[in-house]
Amino acid sequence: MVKFNRTQKFTKENIIKVPENKAIVYKIKNAAGENLYTGIAGRGRGQDRLLEHKELKKEKIDGGTRFQYAQVKTKDRAEKIEKQIIKKEEPKFNIQGN
Repeated sequence: MVKFNRTQKFTKENIIKVPENKAIVYKIKNAAGENLYTGIAGRGRGQDRLLEHKELKKEKIDGGTRFQYAQVKTKDRAEKIEKQIIKKEEPKFNIQGN
């Protein structure tokens, strides 16, 4: 498994600090620390994806107040890790059974 960074507030100021040089796996959590959504973003797209979950109505994760991310070498690797996390943690906003 990969090492996630420390949990931080789900704010624009923190999102724009996410490095763009590698693919990422990310978790959006509620105030209690429960994983609400796990996603991935290819190199150069991490900040955009996180902002979409914060701002766009159709992508918004209600109750998301914190996030974590881990950088990985490739998007393929990120997809494998994402599937493992979803299977194990069953986040509320991920479509189950994939």
